[in-house]
Parts: sequence; structure tokens; C-alpha cells
Amino acid sequence: MSPRLPEFDVAAATPAQAAVLEDILRGPRGNLDGPFLSWIHSPELAQLAQQLGAFCRYRTGLPLALSELAILCTAARWRSQAEWQIHHPIGLDAGLDATQIEAIRAGHPPRFEDPAQALIWRTVDELYERRRLSDATYEALIARFGLETTVNLTGLLGYYALVAMTLNVFHVVARGGQELPFSEFIRR
Repeated sequence: MSPRLPEFDVAAATPAQAAVLEDILRGPRGNLDGPFLSWIHSPELAQLAQQLGAFCRYRTGLPLALSELAILCTAARWRSQAEWQIHHPIGLDAGLDATQIEAIRAGHPPRFEDPAQALIWRTVDELYERRRLSDATYEALIARFGLETTVNLTGLLGYYALVAMTLNVFHVVARGGQELPFSEFIRR
């Protein structure tokens, strides 16, 4: 899997690109891992997407472990190499169970003891399988997290689907030569 974009030369960035890169590096991420060096070829998209991403990653109202679980579920559904490589260690550090996370990576339903984690899994599974959310799952989300956090979770899932698509289109993998978490094949 070879990268599809040329190496981005930060020194040759346009003023608009430099502004986006500076905002990303000064923000809570502090690095350019992920889709940013793909999006930088469209600075306006990059700026808007990185702002949305900072909100979705850090200010949804969900505890970090639940946000990372939702991100990893999305990465697995999209078989997004870099998204998984970046968020897998963050999820483990946040307290997610390695066996459950491996089940998700392998495409198997995990068994959660934590009801909140089970609810996140059920939400992601329903949205990806049915493209809808059942009344029962919706009501459980509202009861558990409230309306605002449910809206934010939905945004987080949409944002990380955008990230996964970007990473997949441009063949982005994490730096450091990590083993790819998903086999590379295209279903027709």
C-alpha cells in the first residue's frame, strides 16, 4: 500500500496551509498524524475539518474510553489502517480491554461488562448495519448520556467516518512501520 499523495513539504506551504498546520500543532493534538496532510491540499477543508475533529475528539461530553471505543469501532468498520494504528494505543491507555478491542478489529461482536461500552457498540453496530438507530437504542442513549451528548456522539461517528475515508483513499498509514491491522483487499 503506497501513499497516493506526494510528501508534503511544510517549508513550501502556502499561507493558508501554514495557518492550518499551525492551528493543528498548537491545538490539543499537537501533531499532524492522521488525515491532516491529506486535507492540507485543500486548506479550507483542512481548517474546518480539524476544528470539527478537535471538538469531536475532546469535547463531546463522553469519557475518553467511550470516545475511543466509538472511534475504534468506526476504524474497524472502514478497515482504516492509520485510524486504527493511531487510536488503538489511545484506547488501551484510556482503559479499554485489549480482548474486546481485538474482537472489534477482527469483525466479531465483543462482550462488554460495562453497560455504557455495550451501548456505544450497539449504537455503532446499528448505524453501520441498518443506517438507522432503533427506538430502543436511541432512548437508551438519551437516558444514559442526554440529548446533547447523543448529538455529539453522532457527530463523532460521522467525523471519524470522514477521517477513515480520507485515510483509505490516500493510503495513509501511521508512521513507524507498524504492522497493518487490516488486510488490504477490495470487495466488489
